[in-house]
Amino acid sequence: MNNQRPPITLKTLPSWLLIALVWLISKLPLRLIRLIGAFFGIILWALARQRRFVALTNLRLCFPDMPDSERKKLVLKHCIRFAQAVLDRSLMWFASEKRIRRIVRQHNEERLYSDDGRPTLVLAPHFVGLDATGTRASMMGSWISMYAKQKNPVLNYMLLHGRSRFTNPVLVSRQDGLLKVVKAMKRGTPFYYLPDQDFGAKDAVFAPFFGFPAATVTGVSRLAQLTNARVIAIVSKMVPDGYESYYTETWENFPGASVEEDTARMNQFIESWVRQMPDQYFWLHKRFKTRPEGEPSVYGKHHR
Repeated sequence: MNNQRPPITLKTLPSWLLIALVWLISKLPLRLIRLIGAFFGIILWALARQRRFVALTNLRLCFPDMPDSERKKLVLKHCIRFAQAVLDRSLMWFASEKRIRRIVRQHNEERLYSDDGRPTLVLAPHFVGLDATGTRASMMGSWISMYAKQKNPVLNYMLLHGRSRFTNPVLVSRQDGLLKVVKAMKRGTPFYYLPDQDFGAKDAVFAPFFGFPAATVTGVSRLAQLTNARVIAIVSKMVPDGYESYYTETWENFPGASVEEDTARMNQFIESWVRQMPDQYFWLHKRFKTRPEGEPSVYGKHHR
């Protein structure tokens, strides 16, 4: 991985000043960081009209029986949780290992390790605590992680730096495909995988998500077959004094009879956790953007 720090120039200076502000935030008590995050979350809810519309549409499709007033409250709460998690990232970038271990607590982490030497694929659904859980998990050793290259070189550098503070990870860009992932998994490196967003129709099937067809990548099933990997999940939960990270047991009888069946099972698993903490799932993402051929956009022509 080549992650050379961008020099300070007139072009990059604003970004570096923003990073300096993030560093200052990391020195604050968590309670104050969360308070500032709540303030920005309310601003996000008030000003980001398109994203608010996307979240409300997602909730209407997933929870059709929920009253509109409850959906609006849930979106506001989610915007607050989302903004708090973004500011909490300052800790993941700059706080000491001791402080992060105190803030992000792991449960059943021994489930990560395989007794039979098989590779491990770790499903990590898109809850707001995803980055905190990933940083804490990186303290256990090297992981494989996919990332999207950022146009801003300073932001791209910091995102990669944050993932490699405590270990030497195998970082794979989405443009590189899965070949590098497969090779690293076969060497025994666990794969921290985030497959529950809409990446288009390529390598995806339409699997039910809360009963509504969602374009879902089939990578969990295909990688389990290619590498003979065991599949577990790690779920992150934001709590007032930090985060709780839960490692699940190995999924039994996985992969199953078909890729479609496996992908539907993955979505059902994520659903079960979303119902427990609906304000923490990433509703701002256009989860149902890709539609089966001939079906109109659920977000309208202005939100494609």
